[in-house]
Amino acid sequence: MKANNKKSLAQNFIAKSHLAALLIDESSINFKDIVYEIGPGAGRLTIELSKKAKKVIAIEKDHALYVELKRKLSEHSNIIICNGDFLQYRIREFDYKIFANIPFNITSAIIRKIVDGENPPSEAYLIIQKEAAERYTGTSRTTQFSVLINPWFRLKIIKFFKRTDFSPVPNVDIVMLHMAKRARALIQKAEASVYRQFIKYGFKAWKKNLKLSYRKVFTHNQWKRLSHDLAFPFHARPSELHFGQWLGLFELYKKYAHVKKK
Repeated sequence: MKANNKKSLAQNFIAKSHLAALLIDESSINFKDIVYEIGPGAGRLTIELSKKAKKVIAIEKDHALYVELKRKLSEHSNIIICNGDFLQYRIREFDYKIFANIPFNITSAIIRKIVDGENPPSEAYLIIQKEAAERYTGTSRTTQFSVLINPWFRLKIIKFFKRTDFSPVPNVDIVMLHMAKRARALIQKAEASVYRQFIKYGFKAWKKNLKLSYRKVFTHNQWKRLSHDLAFPFHARPSELHFGQWLGLFELYKKYAHVKKK
């Protein structure tokens, strides 16, 4: 039964305790921190987190694993085991961190909950599929997600694992993604909705290039000046602009675009 649950949740657990300890030692987690863990499984990360953090709140969806964890970790006074779905869980703390080896099939939903929550964590350490991490960070090419999240979080891949570090052994490469909330957001809260709409419009207009996508927003001469000032190709596609150029484009959009065009 447990094996079927693992498969359905697409979750691969850390195989050795010493690796779990090493990962946490290399993080910023300390005795002052409240840490949420998503999908603790056998509890290897949970135990090591409890040695470093003030309190660990482990949320396990599978009832059988929850019962086993409650029994196994009952003597650890700073560990709270919750039986529930993290996607439906309401985090009440305003100062906390996340450390988790999350199921691959709900990676996107978990990251969106982290980013869009009322009180996002100061940091999150997520063990996820390499391909997904590269998409979120915009590693090989700029992605819509990387541009949407960058004003509020810094994202970086900080560790590459061997497949044999996990059980069952996955058929994909796995990395650790570090998310750190910016001390000062690059886009103000009042402009967040407009920023997201502007970025999504540019990525989803299905045109050959951004000039055509924004042809009803910027004039030919304005676009020519923008491409020169921000140093991107005149006929650039969305993925050809790095985040700084997208941010500059949005700032100039607010300044120059006519209110009707907005």
